[in-house]
Amino acid sequence: SLRDLCLKQFYEADNMTDQLGALAALANHDGPERAAALAAFYERWRREALVVDKWLALQATSWLPGTLDVVKALMAHEAFNLRNPNKVRALIGAFCQANPVRFHARDGSGYTFLADQVLALNAFNPQIAARLIVAFTRWRKFDPVRQQEMRDRLERILAAPGLSPDVYEIAAKSLGRQE
Repeated sequence: SLRDLCLKQFYEADNMTDQLGALAALANHDGPERAAALAAFYERWRREALVVDKWLALQATSWLPGTLDVVKALMAHEAFNLRNPNKVRALIGAFCQANPVRFHARDGSGYTFLADQVLALNAFNPQIAARLIVAFTRWRKFDPVRQQEMRDRLERILAAPGLSPDVYEIAAKSLGRQE
């Protein structure tokens, strides 16, 4: 089976590229092999920051249900630090900008998550907050339900006290305000 081929490549790989390729396929497989491979990959490469970023992004872009919960759990993992822009881009950025299936969940949970992170980051890294909020700027391209959900989150962000000029400008322009 394809899963067996991926597992074989993963465990027999003698380099990161081959192992990561197999892990990418396994990341969208719901089963115990997925968790074991993710844990093994992290243990092997935990001292390589750029490789750990790939490990975070791979999990954030999984198509599996529950990916948002995985992303939230990874925010408490030792490999993640909200004050490290590379980690933020690898985990939160990947989820919001490279996982359209889960970010645009019909219940709006992905949008709420992004708004929460933008507001948290605004306090100490408004540049990365502004970069992340860009995921909301194409809200007009979606169905009416998602449009309203994204507009609601943009309004929530705009109403927050102490909003940085960078974040304010992107949110306001997204909603068609030129204040």
